[in-house]
Amino acid sequence: MADPSLGTSTWIPGPRQVLREALMLTRLPRGVAGVLWRCVKPDATVHTIEEAGDHRDLPPPLPDATLRDQPLEAGFGPALHRDFRVRVVGARRGAAELIDAVARDMNRAVVPGVARFDYVAASGALRVGEELVVRMPGPWDGPVRVLTRTATSFRLGTLAGHLEAGQIEFAARDLPDGELEFGITTWARAGDRVADVLYSRLGLAKQIQYLLWVEFCVRAAELSGGHAPDGVTVRTRTVAWPDGAHSPEENSSAAV
Repeated sequence: MADPSLGTSTWIPGPRQVLREALMLTRLPRGVAGVLWRCVKPDATVHTIEEAGDHRDLPPPLPDATLRDQPLEAGFGPALHRDFRVRVVGARRGAAELIDAVARDMNRAVVPGVARFDYVAASGALRVGEELVVRMPGPWDGPVRVLTRTATSFRLGTLAGHLEAGQIEFAARDLPDGELEFGITTWARAGDRVADVLYSRLGLAKQIQYLLWVEFCVRAAELSGGHAPDGVTVRTRTVAWPDGAHSPEENSSAAV
């Protein structure tokens, strides 16, 4: 079992990790091509909703905040509150069983070559306080820690050095008609000024993240043993947030 006290921000990769990184780079062109191809010919229909956001789109407060956390207010550029949702028909796994399967191996729902989750300080069950690193070819890795864990959900928070600042939640629920719903909710800003250029200004990193989570939803539906006949619905609420300003919630309270 990995040492739970291990800090991902200072973690030094060993020979096996270096080899995995090299292999990932060789798979990158195929992985990115696969993701971009889904823009042209997606595996599932994607329904997009774009809205203006406000202070109600802030993430839940950080439990037991640490100096290594990289919360939304530490980021740069506008904040995006996104909800990816898929209705699964014919699932053989219930909500709790699906979330447990996803938590124990998130790579089963990720496009190879685009990203990989390393459980560098985690038992595999994603208990609160455990850590992972999202490996992405490029200058950023994505260290995160588990903020909350229930039978049907888990929420991750970004740590220093992540491409983004914010939180992400994976959740499933059993529907009354016997079907299943799986969803991913993100609250994110660019993690630094350079990332803001790629993320918000050019939109490259933002689009890859968008496609990554759409594909994750499709693969999660398959992992449940079912399929998603209605495709994936993506709701994006954008909150204008000048760098260095207080949170929209604080600004709203100050204006009253």
